[in-house]
Amino acid sequence: MTSPLFQPLRIRSLELPNRIVMSPMTRTYSIEGVPGQDVADYYRRRAEGGTGLIVTEGVAIDHVTAVDHANVPNLHTPAAQAGWRKVIDDVHGAGGKIVPQLWHVGPLWGAMTQMDPSLKPMRPSGEWGPLGVTSYSAAYVERAQATTDAMTEQDIEDVIAAYVRSAKHAVELGFDGIAIHGGHGYLLDSFFWEGTNRRDDAWGGDLERRTKFPAAVVAAIREAIGPDLPIIYRFSQHKQQDFTAKIAETPEELGVILGALVDAGVDVLDASIRRFDVPAFEGSDLSLAGWAKKLTGAVTMAVGSVGLGKSLRDSRIEGVAPVVDNIPQLEERIGSGEFDLIAIGRLHLADPALATTLRAGGPLPAFDRAVHEGSLI
Repeated sequence: MTSPLFQPLRIRSLELPNRIVMSPMTRTYSIEGVPGQDVADYYRRRAEGGTGLIVTEGVAIDHVTAVDHANVPNLHTPAAQAGWRKVIDDVHGAGGKIVPQLWHVGPLWGAMTQMDPSLKPMRPSGEWGPLGVTSYSAAYVERAQATTDAMTEQDIEDVIAAYVRSAKHAVELGFDGIAIHGGHGYLLDSFFWEGTNRRDDAWGGDLERRTKFPAAVVAAIREAIGPDLPIIYRFSQHKQQDFTAKIAETPEELGVILGALVDAGVDVLDASIRRFDVPAFEGSDLSLAGWAKKLTGAVTMAVGSVGLGKSLRDSRIEGVAPVVDNIPQLEERIGSGEFDLIAIGRLHLADPALATTLRAGGPLPAFDRAVHEGSLI
């Protein structure tokens, strides 16, 4: 009971009983974009298991090229909205809190499923991005690297409006806040990254101008949903085009980016990295989430390989990730104030009652990709 993991936290109107968050994980079980009873049961089980906050899988915003798989859920069709009402009611009935992660894949449209080539993917400058260390297939990379038209001013207006519509729907349905996917090379992140944003107008150029579009999306959502509900923003250094890429080479550069987001209305900075404890910059042991907190003073959330000995990318290659008890180190970092929340993905798939397991002191579950990613358990 004295563990820092089980201390309460309030973020605007959101009251959390502990610091354990279910990390967003794409599952593609929402047939034609509609979450069914199996999806409701999946999230309800984590709420029953004591997880403090559930961040849903990525949810398509109301834009034609937002996502590239028919079974990724959306928030804008009547059937999907009815499905989400059931999810929310079941999670709330189990005493849980839940927020949707709004998602636009941007340059990575077509990575999950080959899509209609007549539709233009949303790319700041028309580039997919410099190819580096990636897990994408050679066939997809060859298709994706073809340059497309850059986003127009109308495209930018349309995408901002789509984010706002989806955020409004989420609030109307009864979600407890809004999460935004702004990392991993997807649309918002592609504006931060110099490799994909080569614009020379108000939306690109120097680092400050490269923050303008993501900050505009956040500001528009904040205005639309009002002051009560929290906004969580996932950011990353790495890209799926190149796991070694960075949006910030120094803490000062990271401060420019994250400061713009917090000024626009972000409450929680969700620092996505392969391992939660990896130092973000040379000369300091601070993690990416730790730097985010130091630079902005905002609530921050870490993620990456909790209880596991392999990163997500490595475990996808090798299948099974060995159990590693790094919970004491996690507790030490939260207890010291380095960051405030921990998002846990794969162990939540392995054990729906993960929070209860952690409260009892283990044993930690083993993650097997073939078993735990194969169905909604």
